[in-house]
Amino acid sequence: MYRTAASRARALKGVLTRSLRPARYASSSAVAETSSSTPAYLSWLSGGSRAALTSLDMPLQGVSLPPPLADKVEPSKLQITTLPNGLKIASETTPNPAASIGLYVDCGSIYEAPYFHGATHLLERMAFKSTLNRTHFRLVREIEAIGGNTSASASREQMSYTIDALKTYVPEMVEVLIDSVRNPAFLDWEVNEELRKMKVEIAELAKNPMGFLLEAIHSAGYSGPLASPLYAPESALDRLNGELLEEFMTENFTAARMVLAASGVEHEELLKVAEPLTSDLPNVPPQLAPKSQYVGGDFRQHTGGEATHFAVAFEVPGWNNEKEAVTATVLQMLMGGGGSFSAGGPGKGMHSWLYRRVLNEYQEVQSCTAFTSIFNDTGLFGIYGCSSPQFAAKAIELAAKELKDVAGGKVNQAHLDRAKAATKSAVLMNLESRMIAAEDIGRQILTYGES
Repeated sequence: MYRTAASRARALKGVLTRSLRPARYASSSAVAETSSSTPAYLSWLSGGSRAALTSLDMPLQGVSLPPPLADKVEPSKLQITTLPNGLKIASETTPNPAASIGLYVDCGSIYEAPYFHGATHLLERMAFKSTLNRTHFRLVREIEAIGGNTSASASREQMSYTIDALKTYVPEMVEVLIDSVRNPAFLDWEVNEELRKMKVEIAELAKNPMGFLLEAIHSAGYSGPLASPLYAPESALDRLNGELLEEFMTENFTAARMVLAASGVEHEELLKVAEPLTSDLPNVPPQLAPKSQYVGGDFRQHTGGEATHFAVAFEVPGWNNEKEAVTATVLQMLMGGGGSFSAGGPGKGMHSWLYRRVLNEYQEVQSCTAFTSIFNDTGLFGIYGCSSPQFAAKAIELAAKELKDVAGGKVNQAHLDRAKAATKSAVLMNLESRMIAAEDIGRQILTYGES
């Protein structure tokens, strides 16, 4: 998908270059008209008019400009190899001196049975701890020695473990990454320490209205696994332990549900290092993802705060319906939004739909922004806002009205073109990051396969 956007951007660049080129090569007579005994750029000293100054768009006399270089930028070629056990290894080469490698697993909170609630949250926090081959101290020292950075994240459908360092150290990166995912020790004191941190994190989530509401929307809107919390319920903390994590990983971390993706690595080198470390993973047919049904609902909680936070959302198609999911992404960019105070200075984001029609018109609304939460088979699109309690009912009406107006066709072509351009720009700028590029490869293969 992003490669198509890149080629369109290159085509657009060519059109703009051709349309601007005649202005760069103005005729010599046009330049001669502004000449006088006094150089044009000094004419103001002798009382000349500013209008007589030569435009900076015109080339200097006697100076010939070389022809522009041809645009030979092409997307890197993606190579994918599927091992006999079903694990996929994918990579693209880049000229950058650094590389990013990630192991992406088709496993998230939707795969948690009630007994396992909170397992993916704890697994995220236990990433890159002690393994059967390394202590946590040794692992940290080895990563420091190669100047690497590690991270892990868990979502409702997927998990990721990533490492980033100079491409000289690809063998070390792959070995540390796979050892951390395949052979976690789950030492009691490390698990207990992370459980204490999770308790603090859960308490902080309750103080974050937007994060809290986005979790509540899933619980209210869906019936099934998507309604389960992404964060561990506080009631589950006493039940979670290393043995439970091992059981959960044995069931879900199978070869057919894993993708090793890299940006900035030669494919043959990655394959040579990774295949011996992953070829013995169990070859188990991937289980079907549990289904959830959108049912709609309502959630309210009185906190006694000075502001009322709200979110209005509805169902949209998931990534398996790619065209509709991309449309929802463009719609999010079109509606935009933000806070009533912009730290970026006057005018920042003021062109977006919600800024012009809500934030600029109603001072009682402190923030109003569009959001999406898209999964493989379904998704949510909505508006989050914050206002004074006295204005809350009106603010919710405004949010619903803006959604109706967009659905009713009040978006003109200029708004749509701006949103499309902003979406393309965001995608292409994000993919300049090797870490995001590797993540994009891994997650797209998990979702769409090798096609």
